[in-house]
Amino acid sequence: MSDQFRLTLAQLNPIVGDIDGNATKARAAWEEGRAAGADLVAFPEMFITGYNTQDLVMKPIFHQTAIAAIEALARDCAEGPALAIGGPAIEGASLYNAYFICSGGRIVTTVLKHHLPNETVFDEVRIFDSGPIGGPYAVGNTRIGSPICEDAWHEDVAETLAETGAEFLLVPNGSPYYRNKFDTRANMMVARVIETGLPLVYLNMVGGQDDQVFDGGSFVLNPHGELVVQLPVFDDCIAHVDFERGPDGWRAKPGEKAHRPDEWEQDYRAMVEALRDYMRKTGFSKVLLGLSGGVDSAIVATIAVDALGPDNVRCVMLPSEYTSEASLEDAKAVAEALGCRYDFVPISGPRAAVTEALAPLFEGRGADITEENIQSRLRGLLLMALSNKFGEMLLTTGNKSEVAVGYATIYGDMAGGYNPIKDLYKTRVFETCRWRNANHRPDWMMGPEGEVIPPRVIDKPPSAELREDQKDEDSLPPYEELDAILDMLVDREASVADCVAAGFDRETVKRVEHLLYISEYKRFQSAPGTRLTPRSFWLDRRYPIVNRWRDPG
Repeated sequence: MSDQFRLTLAQLNPIVGDIDGNATKARAAWEEGRAAGADLVAFPEMFITGYNTQDLVMKPIFHQTAIAAIEALARDCAEGPALAIGGPAIEGASLYNAYFICSGGRIVTTVLKHHLPNETVFDEVRIFDSGPIGGPYAVGNTRIGSPICEDAWHEDVAETLAETGAEFLLVPNGSPYYRNKFDTRANMMVARVIETGLPLVYLNMVGGQDDQVFDGGSFVLNPHGELVVQLPVFDDCIAHVDFERGPDGWRAKPGEKAHRPDEWEQDYRAMVEALRDYMRKTGFSKVLLGLSGGVDSAIVATIAVDALGPDNVRCVMLPSEYTSEASLEDAKAVAEALGCRYDFVPISGPRAAVTEALAPLFEGRGADITEENIQSRLRGLLLMALSNKFGEMLLTTGNKSEVAVGYATIYGDMAGGYNPIKDLYKTRVFETCRWRNANHRPDWMMGPEGEVIPPRVIDKPPSAELREDQKDEDSLPPYEELDAILDMLVDREASVADCVAAGFDRETVKRVEHLLYISEYKRFQSAPGTRLTPRSFWLDRRYPIVNRWRDPG
């Protein structure tokens, strides 16, 4: 009986729907494992299709093509290590999330996912059928159990595998990032290790997919929860893990233990990778955005430069008579510090033309928010014209605080294809700017190091500059208060009474709640953006547009 087992982990970045491309990546990684003498080369959950596929996987021609690709992989990888890869499976009329074990030119075992997540961004109960809890599979003379992602968050699957002879657990995952999620994963997997007494390999994918970012961070635990291998977060990685069999069973040998960054760096990295992959996977290479001189557009421009490089980012200042000299100077300073293109397109002429065209209809009515929104919508029109003409994706720049309460103009500054800071409250925007000024990671940031956002941009009172002497706090509570209330109402689903008990003024809370609900239609039409929390605006939080409910508390 062999006392050595080499497992190759392919922590890679698939593209949803690119079945051929994902299969090509799998073949290349398998070849690398074969060259390294691996016994098994393993890939994450649903790797052949990419993840999260949503309804696409239910399309018969799609899942049939994916299954055929796995069968072809099995034939192509007949001479060498076994291959384990995630994909859809069909049994009778049922569709499953499955893990295929391939050896000797064929699929020898199909593991079916039992626990289907049905919360946050996941709708697997709607898409897949639940498979039975099965036993381990054999690779050579070693018996391996593979709870698929959610199956490892529950004790029954792992315990059944241990009781039926599994010698270690290999958990394939498609687990997207949210802030501090690693600790949640690690605690869950340590629980499985302690319950079963078996080593455990947690294999996650990397890469951006719409709003979600898969952050990798794969790891290996020995019994008693000892961390022996930690792969890097967010990076493609192929790693070889060696197991040795002793009197007490298999144990993984200590290997790489990559540094795990703090939450500020991981959030920023998630926004960079989300934008970079969204561009790459949708076929765009360049972006543009309106650079106002404010903090939100400054951090979005910085994220864009770090993701794509300064040559691929166009910043456009679109001033009106309400734009201050300070904003003009600050916008130019940001663009120059980042090294990206800076264009200047005043909106006074187009605004005069719109005013003239509407004058007969508006006669006798005083100026109000209509005229403010015309400015924003003119900017959106001009930016979209540049996007169309030059093939550059327009980025929107609304933070989570604004997105929550509708402090943004639909068809105006909400126009665009992607919003990197959509899940970042305003108070965190300020701190993120300070973090980026103080930190530079040349291995994944394509922008310059140093202070790229002048402190004055961060410290000045926020303003939309759509009327004379306008400040955000004219219309909203101070952001420290607003964000704390939103954290309770949105992220923790707290009641009005809970907020009042926490010390907030009831009238202010009710006003924020009202703004939150009446802005749903705007969010429904807004651009996707990077998910940083378990309660981001899109798949995590789904509320009706028509909604008369108000908390009576």
